Amino acid sequence: MKRTLQKGFTLIELMIVVAIIGILAAVALPAYQDYTVRARVTEGISLATGAKKLVETDAQTADELKAVATAFNAQVGGAGAKSKYVSKVQIAADTGIVTVTFDKTNIGAIPANATLNYNPYVQVKAGPVALATALAGDETGSIDWGCGSDAIAISSARKLTATAGTLPAKFAPSECR
Repeated sequence: MKRTLQKGFTLIELMIVVAIIGILAAVALPAYQDYTVRARVTEGISLATGAKKLVETDAQTADELKAVATAFNAQVGGAGAKSKYVSKVQIAADTGIVTVTFDKTNIGAIPANATLNYNPYVQVKAGPVALATALAGDETGSIDWGCGSDAIAISSARKLTATAGTLPAKFAPSECR
């Protein structure tokens, strides 16, 4: 009896390889898409840092907070700060809350005008106090920030009740979930 040597792959072997590649692609593609959205959201977080620093360093009284917010918000034609992925960054004149509004057109799978909010708190002996309350009183301390996407579980656990934004938590940084 004569044996023949097999050359190449059988059809079933090729089908198995194609099926494995298909399964990997089905899992990897959504993860990659989420990753790209999170990377674009990071730009908004970077822009918010400038506004947060202004509130931390220049808002020692309620009047200074209002002046800082007014001056910052007037930049870039009233957008405060703006980039390819961020339509505006604004500081609330009465509370110091920094709100980042994202541009759905360039980011992708987020709601229109999705927001991320950073709430300032002053750490005092009794615990964190909202910046507006601290400015009205006589206690001082370091500033800490509560962050809110459409979930505020982390900030709440830290006793920094953040104002909820509309950015889905899966795209927000871990401190904002």
